Amino acid sequence: MRIISFILNKSDFNPICTNMSRFNLLNIFYLLCISFFTFACQEKQEEKQETIVYPDRPNIVWIVCEDMSPEHLETYGGTGGKTPFLNELAAESLQYDNAYSTAGVCAPSRAALITGAYQTSIGAMHMRTTGMSAAAKDVYPPGYKNYSIVLPEEMYPYPIYLRQAGYYVSNNSKEDYQFKTPVMMWDESGRNAHWRNRKDPNQPFFSIFNFTISHESQVWSRENEELLVDPKDVTVPPVYPDDSLTRRTLARFITNVMRMDMQVGEVIAQLKEDGLYDNTIIFFYSDHGDGMPYYKREMYDRGLKVPLYVKAPFLEAGTTTDELVSFVDFGPTLLSLAGVQIPETMQGQAFLGAQKAAPRKYVYGARDRMDSEYDRVRAVSDGRFKYIKNFMPEKPNYQNIRYRLQNPLMLHLLDLHEKGQLTPEQDRWFDATKPEEELYDTQSDPYEFVNLVGNSDYQDKLVEMRMALEDWMIKYGDKGALNEVEMVNDWWGGQETAPATATPEVSFQDGKISLKSATPSTLFGYRKSKNDSWEVYSQPFEWNAGDSLYVNAQRIGYEASEISLIVQ
Repeated sequence: MRIISFILNKSDFNPICTNMSRFNLLNIFYLLCISFFTFACQEKQEEKQETIVYPDRPNIVWIVCEDMSPEHLETYGGTGGKTPFLNELAAESLQYDNAYSTAGVCAPSRAALITGAYQTSIGAMHMRTTGMSAAAKDVYPPGYKNYSIVLPEEMYPYPIYLRQAGYYVSNNSKEDYQFKTPVMMWDESGRNAHWRNRKDPNQPFFSIFNFTISHESQVWSRENEELLVDPKDVTVPPVYPDDSLTRRTLARFITNVMRMDMQVGEVIAQLKEDGLYDNTIIFFYSDHGDGMPYYKREMYDRGLKVPLYVKAPFLEAGTTTDELVSFVDFGPTLLSLAGVQIPETMQGQAFLGAQKAAPRKYVYGARDRMDSEYDRVRAVSDGRFKYIKNFMPEKPNYQNIRYRLQNPLMLHLLDLHEKGQLTPEQDRWFDATKPEEELYDTQSDPYEFVNLVGNSDYQDKLVEMRMALEDWMIKYGDKGALNEVEMVNDWWGGQETAPATATPEVSFQDGKISLKSATPSTLFGYRKSKNDSWEVYSQPFEWNAGDSLYVNAQRIGYEASEISLIVQ
């Protein structure tokens, strides 16, 4: 810390000063003390900031579960299930209390994660694009066909940037990004993908582990398995009736969460076995809020809010923060931590690392088509107040999604609705229409039952949040108003199928291979044999004349082109 000194010249003791009042002298002394105190405090803050030294090219692991709100974890106040491995991780992490998905369902939210861009801005807002639900094939809109979104020019998924920076990048194993994954996006993606599979043990790695056991489908597919929690110990949220079927269904879901916790423990154990745990940056989060009815797919906090733990050597263990974090921020933060420049095409901002931005003021969410059911809802939150804009108020909040009808609790709620045995708060989900606007104080009303739009005390907040949402939609070009079939036809230039990426052009000069394509924003992968993994192309690379070369070229959303040749 620098020492601040005040030096008085001889003139400062001039006899003229003897005429100065005692009051003025005291004021000068007071100001000098304040100045010293202020500079000293500033120096301490600078010293504290300087102690945050971000590691160079650190190993990073993301542990991702599905369909789980924070309320099921003990560190977020959850009761009923025990999660000892996540508790241990939380004790060594920074816990984020205001982390939000951009959608209440997986594929749109994962599109935002992988691109760092809002799904509404890139046409990835519909659930889903690359595969119809088998239960609803006969009720999809006329002209609908499976498609991969076509990313805007110069926009690439974050794994590409990491691979180009020298990282080993693995994904185990769910993708679901609303586009067909290019072959060069990961070093390895599949059930066996692991940092342990990299050839060079000194190569930095980024590894994702996705655990699907907490997915909504596991509620009914595992209904005959042993429960790890007694239904009578379950806390029933006020959106559900408190009866035996509800309790048993919730106990099944919590059991799945407890089993997921064991899977998290396995990854942590492997990091410790390899001597990597202490210096590896670990994220744990869910791909959106809870998977249960009236949670999943909704714009309420129970559908959007996610748990987030971040363990890193430079973070204070066992602490919490109320900083707002959005899924569009995860990609930029990952690149910031890895020492990779964040591209301008990413719409999110880093919340950690050398490129950390100032905390955001709002987070945003969106709901569009869910399987065969169309709706258009947008939401904005400042961490306390939530504003929701319903663009189709003539439709109910409830969507008759066939896939969800496999959940016994969903059938139970429908039955009680028909019998008139739900409370007004529970039954509101089935109202024939919904308000055009909704405003909630999630601090005093966590289940968002009391709409404050008509309350005169909250008109300033209503105007603020309404404008924040409108500005966001304009800034990022919300595509939700576009007809989905027409949007795809526009991408495809009126063709019946996605365009093909132009055949890659290969040149060999001075012992180096250069690749290019007539299709803009083409990604290239190359390898020597069919048994090798694909390398990602970033600049001309050395190759031997006479060796085989396989090249794959793809613009995301287009069909890939592939060639093989003997380099001459």
